[in-house]
Amino acid sequence: MSRALPKYNKRRVGLAGGAAAVALTGAVIAGTALAGESSEGGGPDARTLAGPGTISCPDVASRLPAIPASAQDEVTRNLAQLDQQVAEANKRLVDTVGQGGPNFVQNAILGPLEDKRTATVNRIATAIGRTADRPAGLDSLATCSLDAQGDPAAPGQEETGGAEPSAPPTEDAGAGGGDAGAGQGGDTSGVGAISCPDVASRLPAIPASAQDEVTRNLAQLDQQVAEANKRLVDTVGQGGPNFVQNAILGPLEDKRTATVNRIATAIGRTADRPAGLDSLAACALTK
Repeated sequence: MSRALPKYNKRRVGLAGGAAAVALTGAVIAGTALAGESSEGGGPDARTLAGPGTISCPDVASRLPAIPASAQDEVTRNLAQLDQQVAEANKRLVDTVGQGGPNFVQNAILGPLEDKRTATVNRIATAIGRTADRPAGLDSLATCSLDAQGDPAAPGQEETGGAEPSAPPTEDAGAGGGDAGAGQGGDTSGVGAISCPDVASRLPAIPASAQDEVTRNLAQLDQQVAEANKRLVDTVGQGGPNFVQNAILGPLEDKRTATVNRIATAIGRTADRPAGLDSLAACALTK
């Protein structure tokens, strides 16, 4: 039995008089009142009065199948969380105007937003998949873009302590054996290294049908830690007192949450879904 899902509209940008107006459901951004506003096309608008542009994300609700009654509350809650994530990202756009280096918007706002949305749409797919066919392809809806006012490329900026940049890709120095102790051995800079809980050792027997997917995602956990450690070295001396937590550890946790959820889902297709893997997502900085 399915219930109709409330419509969550896609955010789009509207520019008026050279200043953008942000329409987000029930959010207030940086002292600017935001009002929910539906467009004719059925998608939510995200507009900001501050003029740095605004973030536009694909609509998830319209891509969902019929929602089982047992999953309705969880799906609705996570759709609301998608709205909240975009509201927070747009607030950060306003709060950080004029800060940072050339990759700030991508690394400090859009990248972390994609990580959060990936984890959230995976939770939606998992909730539906418990009692119906798991919807495929929702990960493709996680990436958002900046519709900028004035400069189409958006001003590039570097983190100063309230954001969560994605790390640039780098070769994985510690991949190949799960993620036990990943990032703890290569610190030659004196900045410390990132240590994460081991996921591989906490998994149950892995069905043969899930082995390749699990192995691939365990390697991705290693890659994520390697990238975070590279960013730790590359950003020495940058940002404020919360830089490492907000710009490196926070985004890393979001990425790991999405990855361990993929591992649990792969196993859960043909065996009992392992519980509690989310608790292994948070990492720490060791000196």
